[in-house]
Amino acid sequence: MRSSFALIATAGLVAVALTGCAASAPVPEATPGDSSAAVVVTGKFGEEPKVSFPTPLAPEETQCTEIIVGTGPVLEEGQLAMVGLAAFNGATGDELQVSGFGKDDAVPLNVNASATMPGIAKGLTCAREGSRVVVVVPEKDGFGPNGNQSLGIEPGDSIVFVVDVQRAFPSRADGTPQLTRDRFPAVVLAPDGRPGITVPKIDPPKSLQQETLLQGDGEVVEDGDTVVVQYTGVLWELGDDGKATVFDSSWENGTPATFVVGTGGQVIPGFSTAVVGQKVGSQIGVIIPPSEGYGDQAQGAIPANSTLFFVIDILGVV
Repeated sequence: MRSSFALIATAGLVAVALTGCAASAPVPEATPGDSSAAVVVTGKFGEEPKVSFPTPLAPEETQCTEIIVGTGPVLEEGQLAMVGLAAFNGATGDELQVSGFGKDDAVPLNVNASATMPGIAKGLTCAREGSRVVVVVPEKDGFGPNGNQSLGIEPGDSIVFVVDVQRAFPSRADGTPQLTRDRFPAVVLAPDGRPGITVPKIDPPKSLQQETLLQGDGEVVEDGDTVVVQYTGVLWELGDDGKATVFDSSWENGTPATFVVGTGGQVIPGFSTAVVGQKVGSQIGVIIPPSEGYGDQAQGAIPANSTLFFVIDILGVV
């Protein structure tokens, strides 16, 4: 999985029966204010901006102003966006970092307060694909009361971000539901798209088997692509409670993941086999035998010689 750029990483702060129900439009967690309105930004979308503002800026809450209007729905919790981002100390005006501007240079940023800085996650909920937004983050939504000495941020300092949302990925697959074969694991979706999985009480197949649960109509994933996915993986052998044991899930992590699939891939062979050749927007269920999983080696919560079952939402290709 690709890591985010240094500033956010330094913060340590800064996914059969198929059912679902329509969700209401998301409400931004940050709104415009005097501080975000005071930031002057010039330059073209997607190119490094010129930024100026009076100091110090000291909002009580995170503020966000959309200065170049994007299209589509605003971002919401659980999405991944590819962005250009410039960051400044809101108390001194000092530049902290500029990343992701220029052709093919955008960096991934999670709209999730536990995976990125809470203030920037809040601020992105007033943005959409194609937006340039100014986000001003107070201490409590930034580095907290201790600041960050290595970045020159003292206790009480705010942080100013200028973010160009170059691309936004959905948080769930949006394809057309498909019927699956008998005795294939059943998948039921929660309203947010999170899968619930029931594994049949039968011996697992000896070879890889997969079904398309939702058929997307986007671009086809090719060998060697970096894909954005939501996934849940369970053991075929049921737990003591008679339920499938989840050993890994991007949904539980709160944000989609990015992996290289196919040649040079970052995932087990069976995962790549399931995803390569599929269309973006699809959801795939795949039974992976040990020979295409982790074999006779235990891996964390996965015992040796385990058959695995994954539900994979294919959200995009980076």
